[in-house]
Amino acid sequence: MTAAAVRPPLRLLVVALMGLLLAGCGMNSIPTYEEQAKAAWAQVESQYQRRADLIPNLVETVKGFAAQEREVLTAVVEARAKATQVTLPPEALSDPDALKRFEAAQGALGGALARLLAVSEAYPDLKSSQNFLALQSQLEGTENRIAVARRDYIEAVRLYNTELRTFPGRLWASFLYPDAKPMATFTAAPETATPPKVSFP
Repeated sequence: MTAAAVRPPLRLLVVALMGLLLAGCGMNSIPTYEEQAKAAWAQVESQYQRRADLIPNLVETVKGFAAQEREVLTAVVEARAKATQVTLPPEALSDPDALKRFEAAQGALGGALARLLAVSEAYPDLKSSQNFLALQSQLEGTENRIAVARRDYIEAVRLYNTELRTFPGRLWASFLYPDAKPMATFTAAPETATPPKVSFP
């Protein structure tokens, strides 16, 4: 058997071994981390939507006991409308300005909800209403879920962005994923990052 006849199988073996090595070197880390960050973002959106869905019932309940608080009720309804209009699809997560707009709308809604809950303190009948107490409890749980979802998203984005900026991820990004861009993360002001205070009587 000649040396020329041995070379093709040897080349195939070398190529196969290099393929296995490359597969284990993080070649797929960028799309994996990107999908994890997008999934984490979907959870953030889901929890904010859950909060938005609670608001109409909360407003109606408060209205039944405190109709004279029209200004506060209107502010909550308007803030909810604005917050649900500002959406951020996963493909726009690399736009920090879009995330800031989303954050600002959600922060305004959180502030309006805090004012609404503060108003309830002046109405003992409202504070003792079973419907109001149930909604208050659901809102508190949702605010906690929002905080957890935001934390998970921030961590997923950290992993993804770190992979894009470090070796070998930087190399894979330049060759295989040239469209991959760092994702934006939350930069909320302290007052908007604090969930509305929900206190029970």
